[in-house]
Amino acid sequence: MTGQVALRRTLSLPMMVLYGLGTTIGAGIYALVGEIAGVAGYYAPVSFLVASFMAGFTAISFAELCGRFPRAAGAAVYVRQGFASDHLSTIVGLLVITAGLVSASALVNGFVGYLHQFIGVERIVAIVLVTLLLGCIAAWGIAESVAIASLITVVEIGGLLLVVVVSSESLSMLSDRWHELIPSTDMASWGGIYLGAALSFYAFIGFEDMVVVAEEVKDVKRVLPVAVLLTLCITTVIYMLLMVTAILSLTPEELMTSEAPLATLYEYHTGDKGVIISVIGMFAIINGALIQMIMASRVLYGLSSRGQLPDLLAMVHHRTRTPLVATAVVTIVVLVFSSIGRLASLAEATSIIMLVVFSIVNLSLWRIKRRDPHPAGVMVFPIWIPIAGFLVSFVFVLSKVIDIGF
Repeated sequence: MTGQVALRRTLSLPMMVLYGLGTTIGAGIYALVGEIAGVAGYYAPVSFLVASFMAGFTAISFAELCGRFPRAAGAAVYVRQGFASDHLSTIVGLLVITAGLVSASALVNGFVGYLHQFIGVERIVAIVLVTLLLGCIAAWGIAESVAIASLITVVEIGGLLLVVVVSSESLSMLSDRWHELIPSTDMASWGGIYLGAALSFYAFIGFEDMVVVAEEVKDVKRVLPVAVLLTLCITTVIYMLLMVTAILSLTPEELMTSEAPLATLYEYHTGDKGVIISVIGMFAIINGALIQMIMASRVLYGLSSRGQLPDLLAMVHHRTRTPLVATAVVTIVVLVFSSIGRLASLAEATSIIMLVVFSIVNLSLWRIKRRDPHPAGVMVFPIWIPIAGFLVSFVFVLSKVIDIGF
């Protein structure tokens, strides 16, 4: 191994879109449908639409930044460019890594919990085997690991579209019932919509994981920004279809009280058990863990290659062209975290961490755009976009802090 070996550029636009959908459309949506229906009622589709706009501001900021600075460390690089501070950049990078490690560990635990319903295997044994398998896939090669993640993503999306297809008769009622889904000017209605949008917001983020593989993307300045925006648009369409179908099929109360609302929806329309939907949800969980581990290893590599972390973490294997040391560190930490368990409070904290990161990144782009408003060969957006992204993220940070009583 040598630190002079570069990462291999093999990722195309379709692969990046599937990678983005894999990190965005996770297992959470399989339960989120019921939660949002519980707070927004028949206006749940509007909540999803509002959330897509709120997340869209930051997604657009990331789309511009990854074109300006196509580097592996993602948010850490953007903050370094925006604030000219290695110290702040390193802190942001470590926060992103921590969020990814905790998220991956929580997902591994979740997968093992589901696995116990089908296979009687010791929890620790299952955690070790699953984590090591994910680590090996991440170390195998970026093209291979993204291909596996993309394949699982196709299965995930297929599961969601299967629910929509079997529920298609409910969509035929849309022409008669559309007015039920349109909110009035009543502030009480919009209060529920906002609460639903706040829950939905996290179902749209994933762009922060996409940008960290920038040094492995072909024609990165063109492909990666387009992939980020396409991912947001496709996710919005799928979520809207799913939510409209659900709310026209079952009442908000029925969706809210179901432990697995999409499986319930499938059973309602087909009369069969929704086992297939639960199995697909398991694939979604493990796919999310794999992508988080890839993301964390690339941020470690990116920080190390710029002298912000020990050089050892930047070592790239000459054959796999992946950062093996960084990947090994990530695998070991996820293994330890997963074995400890009790990650619920840490997982909640990661959402605050990422919102803080989003706030700083949006401010970074605002500062960068003031210095260099129209760089050549880069997709550029209006300066009010990062300002809006900062305000949305910062308001969410404040609401989270107030909710947990800090």
